[in-house]
Amino acid sequence: MLGLIQYPARLLRATKRQTAALALPDRRDLETIGLHLLLVGSVLLIVFPILVAAIVSTKQTGIVTSLADLVPGGHVVENYRTVLVDYQFGRFMWNSFLMATVIVIGKLALSIFAATAIVYYDLPYKDLLFLFILFTLLLPVPVRFIPLFQLVADMGWTNSMLAITVPYLASATTVFILRQHFLSIPSSIVETAKLDGVGPLKFMAFVLLPMSKGILVGVSVIMFVFAWNQYLWPLVIINAEADQVAQVGLALLEGDVVGGEVSWSLVMAGSMLTLLPPLLLLILFRKPLLRAFVIQQK
Repeated sequence: MLGLIQYPARLLRATKRQTAALALPDRRDLETIGLHLLLVGSVLLIVFPILVAAIVSTKQTGIVTSLADLVPGGHVVENYRTVLVDYQFGRFMWNSFLMATVIVIGKLALSIFAATAIVYYDLPYKDLLFLFILFTLLLPVPVRFIPLFQLVADMGWTNSMLAITVPYLASATTVFILRQHFLSIPSSIVETAKLDGVGPLKFMAFVLLPMSKGILVGVSVIMFVFAWNQYLWPLVIINAEADQVAQVGLALLEGDVVGGEVSWSLVMAGSMLTLLPPLLLLILFRKPLLRAFVIQQK
């Protein structure tokens, strides 16, 4: 009889514990919810200026004084046509695209050869040479502007595509990333290639590069965005307005004052057009881009 009385009591206590467990959320669940709220807030904080720029680009004047003004206007086609045709912003974007493409191809080729030589060749003092390459990252860009400008002017490259591409073909960052990736490739593959009589160029073309597609695509996206956003050097070295790039074109739009006011709707339309190419690349190649930031070790 005593056991029969204790059994319902134990069952009642177990039921109370289960009810309390269901009533109180787990600590890990609270941390997950807090983390997601933080991520959503961060995304909204980043996206909000872009949304404002997109809305302003559809208005006639582009002046926003309150939240009530953040309503899309009806001048989308007119504003974007004015920017692309009347202000020749399409030409500025083409110049930026051409500059960025040349920089990516040239920088990638030089960096591949440099990283391959540092990793797979027995060069004298190659570690010291690699440290010297990294040392170039410590030189701020403004320090190099005056001697670089004098050099480019003496070579007669002013107002040319060579002036805004050749100075950017060497990249210590790209060499470092590719070197770290090449070091992660198993040495057995290199030894097998040597035993099969594969030459250096053939090894690079048929073994090294196919195994590095992801990292090469990620690095290329980084380099393209970096080159696309160049502003100061093209502003200094290019004098002809028709040869300028998109970032300088935005400054030209902002400097065009109509009726004593800046046409912010046109400026925001140009900003949205300038944002599109890097944004498309980041969306299409987001996975290889993430791999580019990971130092692979096996």
